[in-house]
Amino acid sequence: MNIFIDNKSGLPIYDQIYSQIKNQIISGALREDQLLPSIRNLAKDLGISVITTRRAYDELEREGFIYTVAGKGCFVAAKNTELLREENLRQIENHLQAIRDLAAACGLSRENIIEMFSVIEEETT
Repeated sequence: MNIFIDNKSGLPIYDQIYSQIKNQIISGALREDQLLPSIRNLAKDLGISVITTRRAYDELEREGFIYTVAGKGCFVAAKNTELLREENLRQIENHLQAIRDLAAACGLSRENIIEMFSVIEEETT
């Protein structure tokens, strides 16, 4: 598992850890039932507080991405297809919002955007 902390990022450290682990789970880089580093070891490796690491793990567990077994550690949870679908839909919505904002800045109409998408779709088929 690779986690990189960017101290220049505006994101809190726990959020960077949370996002990177979540993305690795969604992408399949971390597999179902795979043991994650202990909270203490990850904190030590990253040179951060155990409290910060715990906060990231707690958020991942609350959202169903990991589970904890007492005395054994934290593991990647089985992929909930509905949860993954919702996450992907949220990402699509964010991208569409960014496209709408960029299109408005360029003076593009909805039809222009649809036409651009159609051209891209034709090129990939």
